[in-house]
Amino acid sequence: MDIEKDLYKVELQELIKFMGLKNLTEDVDISDKSISVSEINRPALQLAGFFEYFDSERIQIMGIVEYTYLSKMAPEFRQETLKRLFSYNIPCFVLCRGLEPLPEMLFYAKEYNIPILQTEDATSDFMGEVIRWLNVQLAPRTTVHGVLLDVYGEGILIMGESGIGKSEVALELIKRGHRLIADDAVEIKKVSHVSLVGSCPELIRYFIEVRGIGIINAKQMYGVQSVKDTQIIDLIIKLEAWEKGKEYDRLGLNENYVEILGNKVVCHTVPVRPGRNLAMICESAAINRRQKKMGYNAAQALNDKIMGKISG
Repeated sequence: MDIEKDLYKVELQELIKFMGLKNLTEDVDISDKSISVSEINRPALQLAGFFEYFDSERIQIMGIVEYTYLSKMAPEFRQETLKRLFSYNIPCFVLCRGLEPLPEMLFYAKEYNIPILQTEDATSDFMGEVIRWLNVQLAPRTTVHGVLLDVYGEGILIMGESGIGKSEVALELIKRGHRLIADDAVEIKKVSHVSLVGSCPELIRYFIEVRGIGIINAKQMYGVQSVKDTQIIDLIIKLEAWEKGKEYDRLGLNENYVEILGNKVVCHTVPVRPGRNLAMICESAAINRRQKKMGYNAAQALNDKIMGKISG
């Protein structure tokens, strides 16, 4: 599934609140202002009069270099340049390092309804934090049916047909000290080409449906240490009913994957039958995944020993 970022928007007021920005143009209405791209722009070339390929949909950030260049312009040229710059429908201007706006900036900001914001942060620091935050807020996303938990620091997404026992496994893992992120509906965002972040819809956060009992609140029942808001998804465990005669992977030499939003996630299919401790299997899968990340593959190590024995 491929979803374009411009399907999502962030209200400018959210950015102001998150970054602690000061609004220097209170007369400008920002209630309908939003941001739809995570990239930013420093209008250096535009101040020199070059407006081809100008990314006006981006946040415009001005640091000490641009500000000094603008201050040293001839008044007539500065006025003409700023008028042209503010005539574009840009989301906002941000002045870094506590820089104060020039009078012409305030004039054209009010005329074209473009807010000017201010931060005390250094330009590079501010840019890095804004891009990181917007990448998450504007990330492509989807919702899947399953349960997401933090098991030994690994994000385990448990999937399977309704009634297979996903919530019961989650409940047992929570009792063992692991943390719940989402039950039933898992919202997934693609924050990079390698990372998927899962969370829970606000409406059902911390709730678990247990058939035969009803709805329980994991946070209220087991404490704040039993829940978590977000988690990177490292592994998928797909539960399915045991089928007699079906061949299941017993070695784990070859990994299977599930593709979500274009990213591939390792997936283990685990057959469900009476007597299997699924919570312990999930814990083992999480630990095994961590070992592989650290360079140790138990299946490969055993295979190497066997091959060495045969060749020897």
